[in-house]
Parts: sequence; C-alpha cells; structure tokens
Amino acid sequence: MDLARGLAVLGMLAAHLLDTERVLTPDPESWITLVNGRSSILFAVLAGLSIALVTGGTRPLPTERRPRAAARLAMRGAMLWVIGVLLVMTGVPVYVILPAYAVLFVLALPFLGLRARGLLTAAAVFALVMPWVQPVLDAAPIWSGPGGDELAALIGWNYPFTTWIAFLLAGMGLGRLDLRAPAPQGLLVTVGGSLALAGYGAALLTAPAVRGNAYLAVVLTAEDHSAGLWEVIGSGGFAIAVIGACLLLCRTPLRWVAVPLRAVGSMPLTAYVLQLVVWAIVALALLGDTSDLYGIREAGLFAPLVAGLVVLCTVWVLVIGRGPLEALIDRAVRAVVGGDVVRPAAQLR
Repeated sequence: MDLARGLAVLGMLAAHLLDTERVLTPDPESWITLVNGRSSILFAVLAGLSIALVTGGTRPLPTERRPRAAARLAMRGAMLWVIGVLLVMTGVPVYVILPAYAVLFVLALPFLGLRARGLLTAAAVFALVMPWVQPVLDAAPIWSGPGGDELAALIGWNYPFTTWIAFLLAGMGLGRLDLRAPAPQGLLVTVGGSLALAGYGAALLTAPAVRGNAYLAVVLTAEDHSAGLWEVIGSGGFAIAVIGACLLLCRTPLRWVAVPLRAVGSMPLTAYVLQLVVWAIVALALLGDTSDLYGIREAGLFAPLVAGLVVLCTVWVLVIGRGPLEALIDRAVRAVVGGDVVRPAAQLR
C-alpha cells in the first residue's frame, strides 16, 4: 500500500509540474500523461482501502465499536479539511484534494459496517449512476454565483464527492478482502485491468456517436477529471490494477529496491503538503507569484522537488518512523477520541 501511495503522490506532482497535455501513444515520451487524473483517483481508492483496514479489515467492527471509529474518522476528516483550506490559501495553482477527502471521510461513515460485497456493490451503483447526474450538479447556479469558486474550493468540487464516493467505497471493498495472499492480489490486476480496458475502449467506441450531443459528450467520456462514466470505470479499474501490481511486486526482493517510494507513501499527507508548501515558497521567491503555473514549470522545479522529497521521506522513515503530520493528527485524535480501534499494520516491514 505504501508503494501505491508513493506512486500516487509523485504522480500528482508530475501532473502539476510536467507537460502532461499529450495524447497517449506508443511513444514512451507520451506516457507521462498517464498521471493525469489517474493519480488522484488512485489516491482516493487507497484512502478507502486504508479506512477499511483501520476499521476491522476483513471483518467490519461490531456495532458497539463503530461509534468511536466513526468519531476518529470524522475528526481526521475535519483536520484534513483545515490543512486543505490552508493549502488553498497559498495560491498554488492546483486543485487541492484534501477538502474533498474530508467530505469523503464523512460520507464513508454510514458504510463502515458493510462487508466487501456490499461495499463493492455500492461502489458499482454510484459509478454507474452518478456520472449521469454529475453534469446537472455541475451546472447548478450556485457555482457561477457569488462565492461559487470559493465554495467549490472549500468542498473540493473539482473532485466531486457525489461521484468520487464510488472510488472510496471501491477501496473500502478491497480493504475488506484478504489481500495478503497472491491469488486476490492477482485478481485485482486482472479485474482492474479489465475494467480499464472496458472503460477506455468504450470511450473510443462511443466518441463518434456522442458528437453533437452536449450532455452525452460529458457523460460518455474518459477525459481526465471529467467524472464521466468511462473515466470512472477506466481510471477506477486502472487504480485497482496498480494496487494489485504493487502488492505482487512487494512479494519479491524488489520491495527493498522500492523502499524510497514506499517511504513517500508511508507519509502521504506529509509528502503532499510539503510539496505544495515548497512549491509556494520557491514560486514566491523566483517569480513573485505563487499562482504562475507556467513560470514554475519552466523553472524546472519537478526534478529537484521529487529528489528532495524522496530523500527526505526515506531518511525520516528509516531514522524516525511515522511522518510528522501523520503523527500530529494521530496524537490529536487520540487526545480527543481515544486510541486506535484497530492497530494499523507495521510499515516498511
């Protein structure tokens, strides 16, 4: 899981700081476009998986233990929302995902008692239904009225929870499976890959048919960040396949080669926040403006920022352990709500 989270964090950074506006072709130079949209969706699926692991794993917590688990998740969501709003205030030209995370954490609470089948069924229902509703919600007058942009930023509407709840529930469903054995790990790769092919393939097949129909063109699309039906299926499947591949890879000696990426993924909140804070500081110093996206791309920030992030996270994990923001939030939650409901598995074993 740490490896998959590390890929998601660095993938989002690449989507922001590199030229990813290309058409995917057999030319390897175009493959960087894979990070567009898919990295954030992978992050959301992994969030759901983590929620499942800390609320009973393969067996949901009994009814009497769920209120404390729900309180812990709600408080974590509230703290993520505050951090997200502070990042929005830096003016860095990215759609900060943390406010959307906070909303999704709250929406996950009624589903804590479900097993894998129920969670995956709910995810499928949201995935198949909400893309048809999302264009109507996006066209609501509230977004174009006074304060609409600010409201969208405060709830992370660029990652609309109305549709993205499907990714979170899918991750929770995966977390209710026994993913320690190679068979289910391989199944994730197979099922996820099949969904990705189905979603992206359907997008190619339906593209000629939806031309001229504005509504269907928005719904039946796999375009990045569209919340379209084919993106939800294709990119959701891609995320599942990546998780399965990471689980299988870490059954081999390559798990030690991947320690730097796993270190980044073991402290995803710290890594995500740190990259945006450093970005804001560098942009302000070099350009005098934190919102100049093209200027910061031309400054070549991506490579040194990734290298510094990977080195810092690796040293921190090996010398100190848990990430600073992760530890801070955990201490705050323990102080207010109490200790862990289920002890998380040790990382980097």
